[in-house]
Parts: sequence; C-alpha cells; structure tokens
Amino acid sequence: MSRYNLTKSFAKLPEVVEVPPLVRVQFDSFRCFQEEGLKGFFEEISPILDYTRNKLELHFGGYEFSEPKHSAEECLARGITYSSPLNVTVQLIVKETGEIKQQELFFGDFPLMTNRGTFIISGVERVVVSQLSRFPGVYFTLQKDPTSGRELCFAKLVAEHGSWLDFETSSSNVISVRLGGKRKMVVTTLLRAIGFETDEKLINEFRDVDNLPDRSFIRSTIERDPLIRTRADALVDIYRKFSSGDPPSLESAQALLNNFLFNPRRYSLGKIGRYKLNKKLGLDLAQEQLGLTPEDLVGIVRHMILINKHEDIPDDIDHLGNRRAQTVGALIQRQFQIGLLRLEKAIKERMSILGPEEATPASLINIRPIVATMREFFGRSQLSQFMDQTNPLAELTHKRRLSAMGPGGLSREQAGFEVRDVHHSHYGRICPIETPEGPNIGLIGSLATYASVNKYGFIETPYRKVIHEVPNIEDELLGRTIREDVTDHSGKVVIHSGTLITKGIADKLASLPVQTVKIVPFVSEQITRLTADEEEQYAIAQANAPVNSRSEFIQQRVEVKKGSKYFKGSADKIDFMDVSPKQIFSVAASLIPFLEHDDANRALMGCNMQRQAVPLLFPQAPLVATGMEKEVAKYSAEAIFSPCDGVVTSVTSSQIIIKDEKNKEHVYELNKFVRTNQGTCINQCSVVSKGDKVKKGQSLVNSCAMEGGELALGQNVVCAFMSWRGYNFEDAIVISKRLVTDDVFTSIHIEKHEIEARDTKLGPEEITRDIPNVSEESLSELDEQGIIRIGAEVSSSDILVGKITPKGETEPSAEEKLLRAIFGEKTRQVKDSSLRVPAGEEGKVIDIKIRSRGVHAEMPIGVNKIIWVWVAQKRKLSVGDKMSGRHGNKGIVSIILPEEDMPYLSDGTPVDIVLNPLGVPSRMNIGQVLEAHLGWAARILGFKAVNPIFDGINIAGIEDYLAMSWIAWKAGAVSLYQDGLTGGVADFEKIDAWLTARGLDRGEIEEVIAGKHKGKAREAALRLWLEDLGINSRDLSGDELEREVQKTYKERRVYPPTFGKMELRDGRTGKSFHQAVTVGVVYIMKLIHLVSDKVHARSTGPYSLVTQQPLGGKARFGGQRFGEMEVWALEGHGAAYTLQEMLSIKSDDIVGRSKAYEAIVKGEDVHHPGIPEACKVLFMELRSLSLAVELLNEGKKQTSFSTVDTSEDSKPE
Repeated sequence: MSRYNLTKSFAKLPEVVEVPPLVRVQFDSFRCFQEEGLKGFFEEISPILDYTRNKLELHFGGYEFSEPKHSAEECLARGITYSSPLNVTVQLIVKETGEIKQQELFFGDFPLMTNRGTFIISGVERVVVSQLSRFPGVYFTLQKDPTSGRELCFAKLVAEHGSWLDFETSSSNVISVRLGGKRKMVVTTLLRAIGFETDEKLINEFRDVDNLPDRSFIRSTIERDPLIRTRADALVDIYRKFSSGDPPSLESAQALLNNFLFNPRRYSLGKIGRYKLNKKLGLDLAQEQLGLTPEDLVGIVRHMILINKHEDIPDDIDHLGNRRAQTVGALIQRQFQIGLLRLEKAIKERMSILGPEEATPASLINIRPIVATMREFFGRSQLSQFMDQTNPLAELTHKRRLSAMGPGGLSREQAGFEVRDVHHSHYGRICPIETPEGPNIGLIGSLATYASVNKYGFIETPYRKVIHEVPNIEDELLGRTIREDVTDHSGKVVIHSGTLITKGIADKLASLPVQTVKIVPFVSEQITRLTADEEEQYAIAQANAPVNSRSEFIQQRVEVKKGSKYFKGSADKIDFMDVSPKQIFSVAASLIPFLEHDDANRALMGCNMQRQAVPLLFPQAPLVATGMEKEVAKYSAEAIFSPCDGVVTSVTSSQIIIKDEKNKEHVYELNKFVRTNQGTCINQCSVVSKGDKVKKGQSLVNSCAMEGGELALGQNVVCAFMSWRGYNFEDAIVISKRLVTDDVFTSIHIEKHEIEARDTKLGPEEITRDIPNVSEESLSELDEQGIIRIGAEVSSSDILVGKITPKGETEPSAEEKLLRAIFGEKTRQVKDSSLRVPAGEEGKVIDIKIRSRGVHAEMPIGVNKIIWVWVAQKRKLSVGDKMSGRHGNKGIVSIILPEEDMPYLSDGTPVDIVLNPLGVPSRMNIGQVLEAHLGWAARILGFKAVNPIFDGINIAGIEDYLAMSWIAWKAGAVSLYQDGLTGGVADFEKIDAWLTARGLDRGEIEEVIAGKHKGKAREAALRLWLEDLGINSRDLSGDELEREVQKTYKERRVYPPTFGKMELRDGRTGKSFHQAVTVGVVYIMKLIHLVSDKVHARSTGPYSLVTQQPLGGKARFGGQRFGEMEVWALEGHGAAYTLQEMLSIKSDDIVGRSKAYEAIVKGEDVHHPGIPEACKVLFMELRSLSLAVELLNEGKKQTSFSTVDTSEDSKPE
C-alpha cells in the first residue's frame, strides 16, 4: 500500500472522460483482423480458376482458429511461438461433372496476441508497432521551378495496392505522367488511350479550366508529342514504354493498360481511396468502384491546371487527414494478402498439372507461401520489434508507438524537416513532446492519452459538444439561460434574453409554437470523437476555459483553436471543448508534474528517460504525482487488481486466491523473479493477507516498478541544489552512502545464458563434468552431469555448464604409433567448450532448464540438448551510474559520500543527493524546483500531492504549503527520518501548541492548520519570521507585510519561509554554507545505463585480420581507441616515446608486441618497436595502384617486413 494515506489532489477541473484502456489499440485491431479481415480476403480471392477457366474452380469458405497448443507462459519458458492452428474450409468444383470436393485444411500455426497485447515468437515477446502512412488518394503539391522561378503543380496518385502514378508540370506548361516509376510520357497520350482520341475532344474536355490567354496547358502538352494522334498510337506508345520484347499489337497494348490500371485485382484504391478521391475531385462515383476510372484521370488533370493557375490550393501532405495509422491488424492483413496472392499463383500452376479426377483441395494447396510470409513479417519486419520491457511504462509506450518508417514508409535519409515537425493536426492525436532524440526524431511518435484509431485508420480525439440550442422540452430547458428574445404569435416579446429558465418559464415556452430554443452556450457531457479532417471546420475551446456551475462560459472571449489558427474568439461561436488538458500529450508526458514549467526539449528527455528507469528492489510511488500513475499501473501487464468484492482465502509467495460473494474462486499466479527482455526483473509480491476483505479494483500486488497500484519508477529523496567541491560539475551527482547501504536504489538484473550440445562431423558434443585441464576447484559447484547447482555464487570465467567437443585428429608421431600398438586405442581428443560466465559479470544462479532430444519435440535439427541458466545479480548504486529526474535533469553519479560528510539541515538531517543549481536556469526546466518545494511540504505535512499537468497548484499555493511546513519545522513537529526511508508525518498537536505560544489566537490557528483559507499559513509564517528577526509585524497590513519581507530579505540576505531555502551545514567542517540553499524532496530514477554494463579492460585479445589492430567494443573484447585527437594531445606534451608505444607495440606491430609481452613476462626491458602493420597495408594498397614501393634498410638494401629485426643489435645508434 502507499506510504501516505492522505492524498491531496490539486486538480481544478473535473474528470469528464475516463482515460480509455491504453492498450485497446492493439487488442481491437487484432480482433478486427481475426473476425473481418481474413473473411474479406478469402471472399476477395474466391473463386480461383485454372488458366483455361473451364476445368476447376476453388472457393474458400469459413475458417476458425483452434485453441492454442500451449499457454503463453509455456511458450516463453520453452522458447516456442504462441500460436493457434488456422483451419479453412475449401471447396473444389469440377466444372465438367459439377462434382464438389470439400475439405477442411490446416493453414499453418498463426501467431496469437497475448492478453498483454504482445506476440511471442520463438520464446521472445515482440510488439507490432503501428505505422503512419499516406492514405490512398491523390495529393497535389507546388514546387518551385529553379529555371523559371514559377511554382508548378505536381500530383501523386497513391493506390491501396498497385502502382503509383506521378503527374508533373514542366516550365513549358507540359503535363506529364509516370506509371509505376517507369518512363515518363505526356498526359495526353494516356488520355487518348482511355478514349479521348482527338485533339478537339481533349481541348473541349478542359476548355472551362484551361482558359488563360497567355498559356494553355493541354495545347502545350499535345504539341510536345505531335506523332501520337489516335488511340491506337497512344496504346502502342504505352506498350513500347512498359513492355520490352514482344512486338506491339493493339490487343496486347490494350490488355497491358487494362491490367496495369483498370484490373481490380492488380490496382485498387480501396474504400478510403475512393472516398478521398471523390471528395478531392468533386466526383460522384459509387463507393464500390475501387478501381481507377477515366473520370478520375480527367479530374486529376483539371485540378492540376487549377492549382497551376493559383485558383485552388495544394494539399498539406503532413496533415493527419492525409495520413492513416495502420495498426497491428492492418499490417498483418497486408502481409497475409501477399501470402494469399502467392498461394493463388501456386494453386493455378497445380491446376494446370493435375487432372480433374486426382485434383483435391489438399493436393492443390501448399501453405508454405502463407507460413513463410507470416514468419518473415513477425521475425524480420521493421515494425515487429523486440519489446522494450525495461519497466511497465516502457512496455505500455512501445505498444502505443507510431512509426512513419517501415515497408512503404519513409527512411531516415529521405525524411526532411517538414515531415518530422509538429503539425497542428497532431493536437490530441500525436504527442508533440515524446519522440526519440536521434536520427529518428519526428519519425517515431506516440499516441496522445485519449486518442484512438477508428476502423479506417483515422486517429480520433474526443471533445465535449457545446450546445447552442435545445429542443422545447422541459427537462432540456430547466436551468438554462435564454440567448435571444422569444416572441409569441403576434411578434410580441414574451421572454427576454438573459432570462434563467425556471419551471414557469418552461411551461410558458411549451405553449409557444417554438421547436428549439436558443440558449447561452453551455458545455455538455456529450462526447464526440473527431478526425483531423472533421475538426478543421470547428472552433474548439481549451479544457481549462472557465465555466460556471451551469457549464456556461464565464468570459465572453475565450481562447479558441480553429484549424491551424489560435485566437481569442466569442464564446457564442464555440462548437466543442477539450475533455482534459492532458489530451494533447502522451502517457509518458502526462507523468511529468509541472510539465507546463519545463522547456519542451527537456520534457522530451524526461519522457524518454522515464522509459529507461530500472525497477528497484523497494519501489516507491512519487510524493508529487500527476494522477496518471494509477492509469499506467491499471493497464500495464504487471499489476493485478481484484475483479470483484470478496475475501482473500489463500496467499502464498506465488499465488493469491479470492472468493467472491457467489463463492466463486479467482486464482492469480504471481511472477517470481522473471527476466524481462532488457534483463530487468519482474517480481510480484502480495500486499494482501489471508482473510482480508478486498473491493473491486483494489491492488493485490506490488510488482516491478509499482507500489500500491501506482507506477513507481524511482525514489523520493531529500535533495539540495548547491555545488559541492566541484564534484557536481557538468551535471554530475553527489549522493549519500545511505542510499547504497539501505538499498534505496538497488535493483536486480537477470541474465540468461544458453548452451547447445550438437552433433558434429567428428562426433556428438557432450555435457559432462569431466573437462580436460580444469582444476577440481573450478568444478566444485557442478553436479554429476556437469551443470551448476541453483543458488551457486558465480563470477567471471566460472563454468556454468561443462561441455566437451571432439577435436580433429592429427597425424600421430612414430612414438605415438608405437605406444598405440602396445597399449591399444588411445582416448579420443576433446576440447573444452564449456559455458562460462562472461567477463565482468557475476551473480547467483536462480534457475536452470534442460531440454533433451526425445523428451521435447521442438528441438532444432542436429541439437541433442539445450541448457538455459539464469544468473541474477543485485546491483547497488555506484559511481558512474546514470540517474535522472522526470524533467530531463540527468547526470552521472560522481562520488558516494559517507552520510556524515553530506551537507545537513539544522536538525542534523543529512541530505540524500546534491544537484548542481547551474543545471536549472540554462535548461529551463523549472518544474524540478517546483516539484522539490511541493515534495518538501508533502513529506513534512504527510500527504501525497496529485498535481495534473496544466491543471495543478499555482505558485501561491506552493508558498502556502512551504509556509506551513516551515511552521511545522520550527515547532519541532517533524523528523524526516524517524520512519526509515519515508520520514514522519507532522505532529499537528505540537504545531498547535507552538502557534499558541507565539501568540496566535484560536481562530487564526485553526485557519492556518485547516488550510481552507488560501494565504493564511503564508501570512502567519511571514509574520512569525519577521518577529524572529526582531521586527514587529502584528500591526502590518497585507501589502505592508509584503514590502517589509522584501526589504528585510534584500537588506539582510535572509530568506523568508516561502522561498523554500534553508541553512545547510558542511558535514566535513560543521560550518554553515555562505548562503541558504534550496532543499526539497525530488523523485529520482536510476536508469538502465549502468556502469557495470559498460566498464571494460583488456591486456591482450583479438586483432583485426587485415590491419592487425585490436578490435573495438566490449562485446568483442576490444581495446580502447587512441584516435587522431589523442595523438595531438600526446604531441602537445612532447611525449614521443609514449606516442610511439601507442602506435606500434600497443597497436599493430606484430613482432614488437610479441617481444614486448615476452619481455614483460621475463621482467626484462621492452625492446625498440618494429614496423607497424599499417605500414605494410599502405604499401600493399600502393602496389595495387601499380606503384612499386620498396623498403630499404640503413645500408640502402631492399628488405621485407618479415626480415625487420627489433632486437637490441638492430637499434640505431
């Protein structure tokens, strides 16, 4: 449960709409694919006819998914795919006889979505990320011609499937078209081919738009290609451009064009494409017309001419109305369609081989194309990603991610600034803050908190409808205000505008012949979801626009958004209102308190670093929260909430059983020390006991980064903003030893190690304890099979699983032959290929799993046994670890000080962490300072602050709480560390007694303690503070008090209680620091960039084959690069011998480094270096350029690299 029972919410606005299920976008999409997508495809592809079209006909009927063979947990444990068999009913009709052959066929194991919204592929959890791509339809753009300086129109016709058409205008007014990115031709050739045969027809078709006296687009285009004058000429010309080989004929040319553009199987706009095309070009074609028509092509050319004449505007291609979110279902659907089309081709080929008698559905269908395409998508697609499971927020965010990259999308290299930028249509749909910092910035985004994706791929966001008139019905009218005078039959005003409608007024209105009554606009509870296109025409008010008790706007002019414009508009013209201030932002951004006071760049870092926070051993929910923590926990996969009111009947370390009011048992298995994809640890611990009564929705467990049913990514620590002996230079962090000894930031990390015993050409590998040339001490923790025991402590190079591999036999010597002849067959030669703990790792073995051939069916070919070993490691906070707050205030731990050396408060309490104050003003993330102040007050007064973004406490409110906490501190009513990590709650009886002693009357004391009257605690604290300084403040008015406080602060440099600054003493000297310091409670996270994963050292190791220089990187046990700038540094210091050593024997002088190693081992002086291998590589490259480069020794004789001697005798004098 939460450490603080009292929660104070500072939200001013009511929660109108609950936060929707945050993973619904995944579940709904996959369910839609299973229920509708597959059905549509099977109907679309049926029937499949043979090439002659009169022998066989194949139909796909119903389908069903069978129950999965294994549970999701089992698939994770066994390293297999969580899938369900797909069975399809197939009918084959023999046309000659009318015989129908029907079979139910197995179409492969189809990957299933787990109840976490993920897929398990080969034992690994993966997420399919939604893709942002262009809707099918036509897009018009203007581009400046570099030669003439004119803006010319370009158009792109995007199809659902089929080739795209590119239209362009040249500076000579010629309109051209490219089909499928092939060769360019003038657009009149295409128009002639589809029926506009003569010049006259073409000119008449466009006469109403192509009417400029100085330029004619159609005439210019006709003149560009004077040889093509008839439909036949046009068809042949298109055939020549697109088909090489066969000589053209009119029939083949017509067939090619029909196949290319007008065959629905090969070219389809889709329902959305047809809708968008009709809307853009003003056509009235049927929605069922999914193919291209001559009217479409004519409409595109007409529209291009209008845009070239500046009589119409081009499209905004980055507008979300032109981009669709293809969710998991649509992406799998697209891949399955590819598989089905390949299957169709294979079926037709089989039909031509088999006769009608032997043909059956089973003999015609080979499911390999479908299985291969699905395996390729889930295993290799850019959109099927290894799930980020660092913490619950990282997992949730990954499932809500939107990528503009992937198949058919953009690439980092192509994408310019415009497509990456924040667009006004993103409002409430895509978060303007959360995006990666690197080359993918703007290409990967995150869905806003309330956003959803409809079945067509439009991203929608909810709004509250503003009602301007209501039906003349009593229930609708009561409590509303008349906006316009109401007249009777004769035109006499009977009810004046501004009248509040009571029962009597409503009865009066009912007697009048009025259908609807215009009222003062009010914000209703009616929720409307709008797409980006629909929203453009409406005026929308912000969620925090002030309204009265009747939900009517208080101000006459309100901040309004309409399209891309933001302005103050009349309240009478408003159509909708936002549902919440956080609807603009993603879930991660909504978790940053005081986000409105942070620079957007730092908020972006805050979002990204929350996802990198490591789950801690003792998670702690933030003292200053935003309210979204519960929502993240609720929809994360790690939380367990009670599904009903009931009683806990059983609790063990791995199971909770709840019995509801109908005596039905609900059983929950708990995850114990489960490894995530990133090596962090999921460990669910029960927070209920046997016999406890639980309510529906109550949290039952504390889990990975969760406390009391809330997200808990870090710890609340006492922080001082000050410099400390230079140790927090450049964002470095000084921390107290207490955080290490009390395991405040300790985390558990689990690594999985795997080894296989295979069949080799020389014989099978063997898992054994009998390993050559290994001491008994190294084998002490292994069992008789050669596998380490659970619970064993292991460190770098320790054997986890003993394995020997047969070694190739060499030609035996004469002595060996003689001995073999005397003593018989010798023991076979084997080499040690055991699984060992990698360099730099250590921990405790927590689990072992063994799979053997014969026992387990799903074994790879040639593998006899697989063994997995899980090693857990407890990592305490150490120097070099990266830490961060929620405001992008990141840094590296530079020193861990003893508790007694840390700066301490007046009551002796040492601070936990020291941050550099210079990290605040230049970064403009002031939110961290406000969080520190409110956190301090919350810690002392014993409450938890819920401060929603853009709707929280103001500065005056924080000052009030700081004043109250100062009073509690002065009264000695609190001790920060009396209760271990959390600190105590202020003793209000002591506060009461202290205030009484200071002369406040009972009424004032009650007002101060109750905190109902804003500013009372602040005023009382300032008066008492002035009295402590010897200034009489009793008779001062409010304004005089403010002036006196400012005067005293400036003259004496003493900080008032509302500044949140305190006197700190140096732990080493006991002396006070020169100035008061801002001290507060901040929420700090430990990030996954841990020093133990990065620290690395090497003496000798692997070398590159060509250059003979050491490899790079920890993974390859490489060396540290000594680059050009480092060489300059040594040159600058004149360290010639050190530099020579770096560039030769420590790098690629093969002979020199061998001799140096030998000299070090023998304790001798290191010899003079030889010639580096880089020199040899350079000479070889020059020789490849036919330049004869020779190496001469001191005697001007030619020598080779192999004869260069580095011994003492060869050293120059």
